[in-house]
Amino acid sequence: MKRSATAVWNGSGKEGTGKLSTQSGVFKDKAYSYSSRFEEGEGTNPEELIAAAHAGCFSMKLSFVLGAAGFTPEEIQTKSVVTLENGAITESHLTLTAKVPGISEEKFQECAADAKQNCPVSKVLNCNISLEATLA
Repeated sequence: MKRSATAVWNGSGKEGTGKLSTQSGVFKDKAYSYSSRFEEGEGTNPEELIAAAHAGCFSMKLSFVLGAAGFTPEEIQTKSVVTLENGAITESHLTLTAKVPGISEEKFQECAADAKQNCPVSKVLNCNISLEATLA
């Protein structure tokens, strides 16, 4: 399986603008710029998209890990905060809250750690990945 996305950038790094699109078309010609990346300007940025990918991938992987352990989650909510420092992504901090009937705290933490270690996005990130997991 292969997935793709396209970026088009026009102009200089600071004054230019770009557009991002995904293969599925769900994300089409979304604006990004220096301002949206390094300040608080309108539009998206690569780090925000990496955070979304990490949160989504981790949540789905956790669902599979829980299922393999005999548990069916009612809800998994994950937030990823990606840190960009000195031109490098240095961390993705995952904050997880999940409702999983019948699971012990110890088993829940074990499953969350497994998902953190083994989700495909975690495996590709070359940064510190931290996890705060709460069983609701």
